[in-house]
Amino acid sequence: MKNFIFMIIFGTLFSLNAQQKDSPKLVVGIVVDQMSYEYLYRFYDKFGEEGFKLLMNQGTNCRNMHYNYVPTFTGPGHASIYTGTTPSNHGIVANDWYRRSTGKIENCVADSTVHTIGSNTDRGVFSPFNLKANTITDQLKLTYADSKVISVSIKERGSILPGGHLSDGSYWFDYETGNFITSSFFKEKLPDWIVDFNAKRYPDESLKKIWNTYYPIEQYTASGPDDSPYEYPIGNTTKPVFPYDLTKIIIDRDQFKTEAEYLYNKYLIFTTSPFANTHLTNLAMTAIEGEDLGKDNQTDMLTISFSSTDIVGHYFGPYAVELQDMYIRLDMEIARLIKYLNKTVGENEFTIFLTADHGIVPVPQFMLDHNLPGGYLFTDGPEAELRKSVANKFGTDVISELNNNNIYLNRPEIARLGLNLSEVADFVSDEVRQWDHMKRVYTEDELYIAASDDEWMDMVRRGHFNVESGDLIFILQPGYLPKSKDIKEARMGTTHGSQFNYDTQVPLLWYGKNIPAQEIHRHLNITDISATLTQILYLQSPNALTGKPILEILDKK
Repeated sequence: MKNFIFMIIFGTLFSLNAQQKDSPKLVVGIVVDQMSYEYLYRFYDKFGEEGFKLLMNQGTNCRNMHYNYVPTFTGPGHASIYTGTTPSNHGIVANDWYRRSTGKIENCVADSTVHTIGSNTDRGVFSPFNLKANTITDQLKLTYADSKVISVSIKERGSILPGGHLSDGSYWFDYETGNFITSSFFKEKLPDWIVDFNAKRYPDESLKKIWNTYYPIEQYTASGPDDSPYEYPIGNTTKPVFPYDLTKIIIDRDQFKTEAEYLYNKYLIFTTSPFANTHLTNLAMTAIEGEDLGKDNQTDMLTISFSSTDIVGHYFGPYAVELQDMYIRLDMEIARLIKYLNKTVGENEFTIFLTADHGIVPVPQFMLDHNLPGGYLFTDGPEAELRKSVANKFGTDVISELNNNNIYLNRPEIARLGLNLSEVADFVSDEVRQWDHMKRVYTEDELYIAASDDEWMDMVRRGHFNVESGDLIFILQPGYLPKSKDIKEARMGTTHGSQFNYDTQVPLLWYGKNIPAQEIHRHLNITDISATLTQILYLQSPNALTGKPILEILDKK
């Protein structure tokens, strides 16, 4: 309904036959969730010639692409790629945050005003409502109303944020049904092509398969040992080793309180396998056919976010055989997609860019065991002591929440007590600076200082939005992760979110129409992607864009 109204209003203002001079018929934006830059080279020898290698060798390889803010999470990453600006402008400061008005942790794309389309679950109550800036996909629709934008991902935020506010269809995976769904923000019903796609029940068929290494396991020399104490076993496995018989590792129904919990964990086994990447590639190709993308002279956009790479990275870490095998198989999916684009859209009629929403830190316990800098900040003890100190100082605990290295103060209570918010924040800052492994602590007042020669402060400032962010933000030393409690499971697997190179440096590959074969070595920011797309597509810059076009791509067309 939203897009129907949009077409009525704007269709009379813009010619539906507007031509974009020399632009590709289809732009395909690919985000590989949690892909570290070095995977391109560490796994290179096992890649085929028509996937990553094709993009690297016959396209533009930007070898020094970084995120220029912190925190480096999936939500902010996707939003920054497609808006061309940082969380300080687009407002997506994390995957979730503490909502002061409700006192609850809220998903970055949560929207209680919409309902699920495609199932009876609550897995579709999402929209781009919290996204405060226009995306490049929005700008395309604003300029050329009959251009189409379709976005797909396993994760809801990996689909919704790239597709933007004017998407013609944003679809994500429902962990309770195994289907792709959407929300009433985008559609009143699923299109027939996606209903037919869901009816094939590929996830259920995949759960009957065995995931083994594509090549003999002894050839996985770019990874560590298969049986590693740093990896978190999935399902009911006791060791994280190949092969994985997916049917047998699904945890029994009687281990869960509800059917929804059981189904979630069942389909989590699927999305932790490479078969989920195949499923998403199939969906993307079905969308091209079902929506007639790239079939006329008006540029369309398709955004794809591969989520399973992130899930595997969290469980197993960056040096796992499971991760290498995931990328070997993803390389084949990229090759299959390119082949399909050549056949359906036409050679030299499309442009691809491929990047990641963040990187990954090596498992800190691995670094500890190998005498490398790194480790953990277990926050349960320090947080309890902090609350005691605050209560002793001010007569009561005025800390509402600690989440994602953000400390939220109870502003109404501070006002009721007649306390000065800045003085309370300064006291808390002084206390937190004494915690182990602390690098910096910033109050909101400090972040709004006009000038700074502190590069870490600048990164935090770019990632801060005063409504969603805390009153204080802290960052840890390199290699350290915050964990709530020191239990065995906390020292398995890993995550991301920091301002350090292992989290900020990601690949950026361009390929297709008007893209020269070259390597670019200068430092680039993730916000430069949309700035470059505005030039390729002859668009006005999206409203909050702060990135700069990559001139080496544009000057050599």
